[in-house]
Amino acid sequence: MRNRSINRRLQFGASLIEVLVAVLLLSFGMLSLGAMMAFSVQMPKLSGYRTMATNIASDHIERIRANAGEFALGTYSSGSSYDGTFNDVPLNNCAYPNCTASTLATMDIAATRNAVRVLLPAGGMLVTCDAVGCGNPNAYGNLWIVWQEPSTSAALNPTSSDNCPTQITNSYTNPAPRCLYVRFKP
Repeated sequence: MRNRSINRRLQFGASLIEVLVAVLLLSFGMLSLGAMMAFSVQMPKLSGYRTMATNIASDHIERIRANAGEFALGTYSSGSSYDGTFNDVPLNNCAYPNCTASTLATMDIAATRNAVRVLLPAGGMLVTCDAVGCGNPNAYGNLWIVWQEPSTSAALNPTSSDNCPTQITNSYTNPAPRCLYVRFKP
């Protein structure tokens, strides 16, 4: 009988409070892990948008370089096509032999605007020339590809924008669009 009472005193277990504290600490760790997982799932998609914008910008700059005369006339410099919506952008095709340099520039603009809208959420673009004018041989062009990233709690701060032109950031503030800016020489 005496051995049994000694064995009971030597056996220690966890009290209910200790178990609850351990579960609480474990739940805080799992909660932070869940937030990190949501962020890590979102980041490849956001990176994909930026990659797609880079490819579209490169394609449009090559179109401009192939038709540099119309860039010098200012045909490629147009107002922003970003309106924050998902509406379709109509294509404007020209066909040989009725295709001129001017109609080709119009077709290039429409094709790029359509690609931006289809491949990026609520996408748009803006092309401008430097202050010296498009016809100046030292002129540079400015191209912005604009899109709307989904606003989730795991996304980067949706209230701030990155390198967007003032005509877009002043018009669209909540949520602010994302922009890819490329300066180019035609």
